[in-house]
Amino acid sequence: MTGWHRDAFEDVESRLTDPGFPCVFSRNAFRKKLLKFVFAEDAGKEGIEHLGEGLKDYVELSRQWDGALDTAYPLVVVFSPDAVAAESVEEYHAFGWKVLQDLHAIDPAPWPEGVDKDPGSEAWSMCFHGMPLFVNMSSPAHRVRRSRNLGRHFVLVINPRERFDVFAGETPSGRKVRSNIRGRIGRYDGTPHAWQLGSYGTGALEWTQYGLVEENRERADQCPFTFRGA
Repeated sequence: MTGWHRDAFEDVESRLTDPGFPCVFSRNAFRKKLLKFVFAEDAGKEGIEHLGEGLKDYVELSRQWDGALDTAYPLVVVFSPDAVAAESVEEYHAFGWKVLQDLHAIDPAPWPEGVDKDPGSEAWSMCFHGMPLFVNMSSPAHRVRRSRNLGRHFVLVINPRERFDVFAGETPSGRKVRSNIRGRIGRYDGTPHAWQLGSYGTGALEWTQYGLVEENRERADQCPFTFRGA
């Protein structure tokens, strides 16, 4: 690992080895060397195809998951500085949504049963290769929400949707986990956690949680994602 790949890895390492970093799942995965990485040199046709192959491999691997926390491996997608022409949080988010839209465009798999195709539905989730996913957009533009800043590069942290349902779903233990993490977010960021954070299937919209705004204000914009053929 050399050049910007090493720089990006060291940035992620510095965050996830900080005891105060709020996502205990990511910290555990890093400590146990479970993180999977894809480095994207660009976001053009070849770059998206490369990312799509990496994401397909990750989904295939995730289908074999045994349900244990110690075998839950997030996928960290890091983009080179040359791939992203963005400065503000909003510009980074726009780039991230374009990447997701482009991945959707090359995904030959049918949309999974039970997952809505409309991001305005609480039953929507980004899907690829037949698997519902949760996508965390982290960028160097975040100054307030430090927990969404993993260093000098734009990063997508991707997990299968089901893992959140298993560990932080609508159960007494899941609600306790969510409360603990959101309390840690408040302490780490120095501001209350974003109002968009919710729980799947309980009225919260998934897409608003992918990229969080800096201020605790409602967002009136529409999701940039469009289901193909809809």
